[in-house]
Amino acid sequence: MFEMYSSPLVDLMGTLHSYQCAQTARMLPHLSRAMCRLLLQGQFFSLRRQSLHQGARRFVVSPLVKDALSSCHPVVALESTIITHGMPYPHNLETALEVEEVVIKEGAVPATIAVLDGQVHVGLSEEQLQNLAIKKDCIKTSRRDFPYVLAKGLTGGTTVSGTMVVAHRVGIPIFVTGGIGGVHRGAETTLDISADLTELGRTPVCVVCAGVKSILDVGRTLEYLETQGVCVSVLGPDAKFPDFFTRDSGFLAPSHVESPALAALMMQKRAELSLDSGMLIAVPIPEEHEAEGYLIKEAIDQAVKEAASISGRDVTPFILSRVSEITAGQSLKSNIGLIKNNAKIGSQVAVEFASLTAPASRYVPPIQEGKSSDWDTEDSSRPVVVGGSIVDFVVTVLEPQLEVSVLVLSVLTSAPDTRER
Repeated sequence: MFEMYSSPLVDLMGTLHSYQCAQTARMLPHLSRAMCRLLLQGQFFSLRRQSLHQGARRFVVSPLVKDALSSCHPVVALESTIITHGMPYPHNLETALEVEEVVIKEGAVPATIAVLDGQVHVGLSEEQLQNLAIKKDCIKTSRRDFPYVLAKGLTGGTTVSGTMVVAHRVGIPIFVTGGIGGVHRGAETTLDISADLTELGRTPVCVVCAGVKSILDVGRTLEYLETQGVCVSVLGPDAKFPDFFTRDSGFLAPSHVESPALAALMMQKRAELSLDSGMLIAVPIPEEHEAEGYLIKEAIDQAVKEAASISGRDVTPFILSRVSEITAGQSLKSNIGLIKNNAKIGSQVAVEFASLTAPASRYVPPIQEGKSSDWDTEDSSRPVVVGGSIVDFVVTVLEPQLEVSVLVLSVLTSAPDTRER
């Protein structure tokens, strides 16, 4: 028999996740203590990964996204209603491609999620994005719509809610969008509340956006998110909550963080507690686009009045289209600017989170410049510890050949005695 050790040896387990359990069982009596620990940790990591991605079997995951997930590379989920319902062609296609380029530039892999002919896809090719951008009869697909859209073999753009569902199933922890839905104005009589809010309350995905769409009731939306147990934080120097086109909605978020590294650390702490609720990181619109934001808000008020006879999923597309008409396309320009900014910040958070959660990670987010503590002095600086680890292990193998992931231990069969490598 062998002993199990609770303290980890090294974080090399990520390289040993693809060997067979039966083969491991035959090896264990002949392995040293160090190798036992290494293999047990690798097996646990393998099982955890298989559990995390078991939902991916139901979806078509692009090779690029699949490889990134398997190697613990940062992946950013992107919705597709912005393509099917959010912008006119060709702006929708151009924006989708530009946003994916932003994600790649920041060191992450983009995974646009959509339903194509009754099949959920995670990661789209340029040809698929093109077809989605020009298709006229796409279904706006939220959590409730998946059974119908899939059963009928239809094509749909996933909403915030729908994208969160799929992202969580395949193991993507972060999702970037323009803005989330919320409590509509007059919801006290219509009960018109977006499914995005309840999804945030039950799906552990971090959503990075420019706050709540300004056509909504921001105050009631924040109250609803609090009821759902959603951690809401602004990424910036203060807690002023943005409302899509402007940096300050007049409401404060419960908290704020100063950097993507701290946002990633919050994600890690939420995961450590196994909280089932999601997180909302609000990123204010870039200042260069804020000036026209106030003019856009006036157009929104007019469009909301015109949409009084419209209800349900058709409200938001109508208002956004009408606002674009009233502002002569200025709202579309601001919309594109903020979405690309969200993609940049969201990708940075994804990279930081991957650094925190990778098997060999001992990463600590950097201290923010300008921040001081009681022990700070003029000459003080953050201590840096430089070191290394040397791992020696001895393996006694009884079989002529044993394959462990990409490592192959070959034993000469000519010698009758026990061989060690």
